[in-house]
Amino acid sequence: MEYSKKELILHIYDLLLKKFGHRDWWPADSPFEVIVGAILTQNTAWTNVEKAISNLKRANVLSPVKIQALTLPELAMLIKPSGFYNQKAKRLKEVVGYLIDHYNGLVDNMRGKDSQTLREELLSIKGVGKETADSIILYACSKPVFVVDSYTHRVFFRHGLIEEQVEYDEIQEMFMDNLNHEYKMFNEYHALIVEVAKNFCRTKPLCEGCPLSELPGHIV
Repeated sequence: MEYSKKELILHIYDLLLKKFGHRDWWPADSPFEVIVGAILTQNTAWTNVEKAISNLKRANVLSPVKIQALTLPELAMLIKPSGFYNQKAKRLKEVVGYLIDHYNGLVDNMRGKDSQTLREELLSIKGVGKETADSIILYACSKPVFVVDSYTHRVFFRHGLIEEQVEYDEIQEMFMDNLNHEYKMFNEYHALIVEVAKNFCRTKPLCEGCPLSELPGHIV
């Protein structure tokens, strides 16, 4: 069956949703916890992020004001399971400072800004890249921006929708141009891509049983 690009992108979503069901991502008890997770998940597995966040909760410091009050060494030790903990402690301090200075420490106050303005603000913070900024905008602020990661590139390159050498913004644009700008759709789609990449579309593909195995351009 022949698909247009838009039809294929929607078809992939439908296949993934049928296979994995709703993912209810991002797992967090508060929007601020989402922001912390978005910083800590850089270059590490989510299980390590969970350990670091658990440490912050046990120490009763999972809030902007309390994290700001910690010294860098204190914060680094609490988030040590996430790896690169000295670097991430600095980044977390920068983001917390931004949140307190610009929004009185309240993520709800960020939601009054449009996505582009928020993105520009977040990208101006040292250590915050496009994926992290977009994750905060989508998952913490509930605004429809599509998050792109290495899994997105892998899955959609293997199915011929993007070139191997392609920029973040170009991949994001493909989704933004072909999908309705709905927070829940973008949220669900990104989480489903992560799921299929972790379970089937690995570095060494496990194609048997993959919900996308019959699509055009599938690599065996």
